[in-house]
Amino acid sequence: MIDDLDPIETREWMDALDDVVKHGGATRAGQLMLDVAKHAAEIGVRLPAAITTPFRNTIAPADERQMPGDLFMERRIRSLVRWNALAMVMRGNDNDEGLGGHISSFSSSATLYDIGCNYFFRGTEGGHPGDLVFYQGHSAPGMYARSYLEGRLNEDQLDNFRREVDGNGLSSYPHPWLMPDYWQFPTVSMGLGPIQAIYQAHVMKYQASRGLLDHADRNVWCFMGDGECDEPESLGAIALAGREKLGNLHFVVNCNLQRLDGPVRGNGKIIQELEGVFRGAGWDVLKVIWGRKWDPLLERDDTGLLQQRMDEVCDGELQNYKYNGGAYTREHFFGKYPELLDLVSDLSDEDIMYLNRGGHDPYKVYAAYAQAVAQTERPTVILAMTVKGYGMGEAGEANNETHSLKKLDMESLKAFRDRFAIPISDEELKDVPYYRPAPDSPEMRYMRQRREELGGSLPVRRHAPELLSAPALDAFDGQLKGSGKRQISTTMAFVRILSTLVKDKAIGERVVPIVPDEARTFGMEGMFRQLGIYSSIGQQYTPHDAGQIMFYKEDKQGQILEEGINEAGAFSAWLAAATSYSVSDYPMVPFYIFYSMFGFQRIGDLAWAAGDSQARGFLIGATAGRTTLNGEGLQHQDGHSHLLSSTIPNCVSYDPAYAYELAVIIQDGLRRMFAEGENKFYYITTMNENYTQPEMPQGVEDGIVKGMYLLRRGAEKGEHRVQLMGAGAILREVEVAAEMLEASYGVAADVWSLTSVNELQREGKAAQRWNLFHPEEEPRVPYVTALLRNSTGPFIAATDYIKAHTDQIREFVPGHFTVLGTDGYGRSDTRQKLRRFFEVSREYVVLAALRALADEGKFPVAKVSEAMRDLGISPDKIDPMQA
Repeated sequence: MIDDLDPIETREWMDALDDVVKHGGATRAGQLMLDVAKHAAEIGVRLPAAITTPFRNTIAPADERQMPGDLFMERRIRSLVRWNALAMVMRGNDNDEGLGGHISSFSSSATLYDIGCNYFFRGTEGGHPGDLVFYQGHSAPGMYARSYLEGRLNEDQLDNFRREVDGNGLSSYPHPWLMPDYWQFPTVSMGLGPIQAIYQAHVMKYQASRGLLDHADRNVWCFMGDGECDEPESLGAIALAGREKLGNLHFVVNCNLQRLDGPVRGNGKIIQELEGVFRGAGWDVLKVIWGRKWDPLLERDDTGLLQQRMDEVCDGELQNYKYNGGAYTREHFFGKYPELLDLVSDLSDEDIMYLNRGGHDPYKVYAAYAQAVAQTERPTVILAMTVKGYGMGEAGEANNETHSLKKLDMESLKAFRDRFAIPISDEELKDVPYYRPAPDSPEMRYMRQRREELGGSLPVRRHAPELLSAPALDAFDGQLKGSGKRQISTTMAFVRILSTLVKDKAIGERVVPIVPDEARTFGMEGMFRQLGIYSSIGQQYTPHDAGQIMFYKEDKQGQILEEGINEAGAFSAWLAAATSYSVSDYPMVPFYIFYSMFGFQRIGDLAWAAGDSQARGFLIGATAGRTTLNGEGLQHQDGHSHLLSSTIPNCVSYDPAYAYELAVIIQDGLRRMFAEGENKFYYITTMNENYTQPEMPQGVEDGIVKGMYLLRRGAEKGEHRVQLMGAGAILREVEVAAEMLEASYGVAADVWSLTSVNELQREGKAAQRWNLFHPEEEPRVPYVTALLRNSTGPFIAATDYIKAHTDQIREFVPGHFTVLGTDGYGRSDTRQKLRRFFEVSREYVVLAALRALADEGKFPVAKVSEAMRDLGISPDKIDPMQA
């Protein structure tokens, strides 16, 4: 701290400010401070980097809204929840060492959740749309314990915590896929909860602005840890919430001052740091630091030294005080100034030990929550100071090892039982039994009454009864009939499909086009005027291109979500729309269009969360492939996104080459996800290379959807025959290679379009598994095998993706199989040179076919060497993996 060189002058300024508040009000005082700050900047006075307030509660005791309920009853219920959460984890570890579980995170946040459950978190019974709560993942045991008291879960289920395989267990963390009637959002991958919550609130406001849904006074609550705030996703989008004035959004940061291994900011003050960050982003910041037992001390402190000491102390010392007890705190906290020792002279060491922190004081927490929900113009963050391992005594309270604590020794267990008045005897204690009062007990009646008044139990996941009508395939005739003489890219074909969908009477208004900041790159600027770009405040300026047909149009009712240069944010917006069918009982049809290279590589964790959330929608990886985006080079060229997408079980991915393939895939996806309610989402790659789009051959629709179909039958006559397969950007190279083989080498070539290697692999594996478990029944034949088993010659496959992608179907191909792919780093050049460099061009397809025939003894080896010379391929060419 900087010493005050003129305390009298400082006091005069303070008195003047007090006088302004008294006569002009707090709003006038705030405006005056802003004017002073502005003037200070004008005359060269350097302002603080972040505006923070003293290290004390934001809401003064006199301004606290009073909690209306029964404090004794609520403490009783909270104690039972604590006990059952502890018992569940301990019993799990006693039965099978190593299953794990976390008890210290919930122990620090029990009051934060309890106040929400008793007064603020609204369910959907009674017609309210229901609040949305993003629970901190490590606090899951506390949610299960409360549900057990409510009668929603039984003892067997609690005993099956982290035993999920047999189907009657409780998932380790919030997992909608594993508990589809309970959890709404997967949040344990730290940082994903906060960014999802922000964009959930954002999309809700978007829906309301477009007149699609009335969310009324629905709130989004997000619980997170102070250590979790170090994740970029936790704080990376908070400026959006402030800018968009998302008054329906409330963050509750459990500031127990500890991460997984130790202090969050041992040498600093994380609450002060977060206050400055959130305040600067336009949030209302409510600090809940000290419990009401501190109020008399603060009121009696005439010297200001108590506040000064609170401001001085760092988080590492705060942890020490709680860990080492009252005598230590007296000596090291109060003992710095004699006046403070006098202030607590009438308190015993035990009294000092139990000077409570704000996050454990229900009155303080209630006051903060009440003020938060009353704020409708700005998002609110509540920074609540707690103790990690609260109530666990020396075994875990404020201990660096407390995060990994799975059980308590018997003495600590007894102390925990006694502290929270759990009616279990010493004899019973060794079994760590659950405890639930009789259904007609005062506690249970009170708990049920609170939730009935708030609209039912939480957490709960809703299942939408509403299904949408998917347009028939002929709605996309423009793509099915080809482009004539005009050359267009599949990205442009997609834009035309999207334009058709937004005009569809059944689903058009539910279509949500989402882009990071590349609509013009994808040829979507024509939609600016047609659909408008959503802006919560409309367009308050005249765009310079207002006189053009495709001007940049922002609108409160705009349909396009353009989220800036922010793939994680755009994906989170897509995820909110893609789960709207469950979150709001209102299905939406989101399309997120992005550079494929910046898709799964950049937001893979969120994509996995989308799978867990059972999202429904389309991800369009535009300008896809390693050689189609030819001028951008290494960091923009995608050769592996399909392999990454294959890791998500319910992600259906396709790599179409032609517009009609794209149309068939999208129509089928609409049918499966929105007309039939399948919990799938689609990843489809499109390219920016322009070429003539052919008309769809007859009868190929089923093959397109399954992942492979015969595109071209080779010449009937030919000394030999090969089977060529191609996908996406390289299919046309394969088609030309077939012509070269027939014209120059007398080799007939059939051409197969590989629309989805991933779907072929999954279908083949499913057939193998069925055969394994049904040894006495007729074996199922994988689709690839069935298509190719009567084909003549070796099999060659070429794609714009790394070889490992297509290698997935090797075991299903009934013969000699050669895979060409784009392994190595990308680079810039012409498409022709890039394809030759990566050895996927027509010349290399021809060479691979001839070499495969030679390996089978059907073609002279010497002629392979001769062909290499004719094709301009040097045996000394550098390997792309080594370049």
